[in-house]
Amino acid sequence: MTARHVVLALTGASGVVYGLRIAEELLRASVRLTVLISRPGFAVLKEECGLEWEGEAAAVREDLCRHFGVDAAQLAYYAEDDFFAPIASGSAAPDTLVICPCSMGTLARIATGVSGNLLERCADVMLKEHRRLVMVPRETPLNEIHLENMLKLTRMGVRMVPAMPAFYHHPHSLDDMVDFLVGRVLDSLGMEHQLVRRWGEEAGIGD
Repeated sequence: MTARHVVLALTGASGVVYGLRIAEELLRASVRLTVLISRPGFAVLKEECGLEWEGEAAAVREDLCRHFGVDAAQLAYYAEDDFFAPIASGSAAPDTLVICPCSMGTLARIATGVSGNLLERCADVMLKEHRRLVMVPRETPLNEIHLENMLKLTRMGVRMVPAMPAFYHHPHSLDDMVDFLVGRVLDSLGMEHQLVRRWGEEAGIGD
């Protein structure tokens, strides 16, 4: 049986730690993962996580595999200008695309059908092939353009999972707050996880 293929895209919005944790959970679940990183996304990785991965595609892929402790058979990476990548075609569309974090610029270009890089082209493929597309927008406050673009994409079937923390699970650390959102993204993918106590579940020892 072929492993589920998920593309994870990191853009220039703040909150790249969410994307990294999603990657960890997908790889732990033995998902075949393809990672895309926009040019601003590399800048945010450096600024927020101290990860300097920008360079040739082969070198970035090595950095990703080293960081997550996997081999190249489970993790692929393509440069943002590589329109010859398989995921640029509907004939090789992945099962799911997750954009986390998703900048308002990326969201707007996808909403208007502008495919200026591989990430946006892959999103266009997901829409036209009616595949699962999950976006994690990270911006505050939101203006009317942001809201209209999100509504437009939601009506097309895109799942919007905004980067909003919750507190009913009584988080004890920043990791707990990150895991809450990651759990909600995995819920949107239909994947089982034990990252956070759900509403109504009894608290365990130490909660």
